[in-house]
Amino acid sequence: MEGLSTGTAAGRWLLLIGAVLAVIVVPFLLFGAEIEEWTKGFTEGAANRPFLAAAVLGGLLASDIVFPVPSSLASTAAGLLLGFIAGAATSMAGMTVSCAAGFWIGRGCQRPVISRFMGETELRRLSNLSDRFGSWAIVISRPVPVLAEASTVFAGMSGMTAGRFFLLTALSNLGISAVYAAVGAFSAEVNSFLIAFAFSMLVPGVAMLVGRKTPRMSRMGTDGGGAGEGLTEGNGDNESRKEG
Repeated sequence: MEGLSTGTAAGRWLLLIGAVLAVIVVPFLLFGAEIEEWTKGFTEGAANRPFLAAAVLGGLLASDIVFPVPSSLASTAAGLLLGFIAGAATSMAGMTVSCAAGFWIGRGCQRPVISRFMGETELRRLSNLSDRFGSWAIVISRPVPVLAEASTVFAGMSGMTAGRFFLLTALSNLGISAVYAAVGAFSAEVNSFLIAFAFSMLVPGVAMLVGRKTPRMSRMGTDGGGAGEGLTEGNGDNESRKEG
């Protein structure tokens, strides 16, 4: 039954990715010239106001911790509108602010409050990832939508040191920002918005599919001893000892 449910979930995600790509590709097949012309005018306008474009895109990425911002699309757009270097820097800056906000929210709030907003299931998934990969769970979670934001809150809640947290998130944010900005900059070079948009939608979909499988694999190894749940409880005990 476990294998069947996993296969069904994977099939659903593949169907979703296929549907999203169809929604992207079909309009380009029908109105490709008009869309490309509009995109060219839009990018030229943004090039005349690079600081405004950077502020808007960086602000969107910074607010990703509280608003459902499509960060992959914003990061790719940064490369498309600002070029590789400025786009990657803007993306990394915005992501870092979002990570910092999530970390301090987790550090300042009690578990029941966080559980109410994130859900106990999400906390358990993050606990399983932490149990299996340790601090590197932060790096693994960064490309996965929703899990990326939740992992920063969990890191603050579980007592990870600020220095280690910001080192790991800086490295992962740099890598992610560079990839998305490179695709955006390449799309600008070949004058194809379709490449940037399709990539920014496809990669998070694949990452989410992989992210849903990883906690299952972790649970298979911890069901007998409850290690995943024990980690979360252990973090709570550590916090209690600190307060004492």
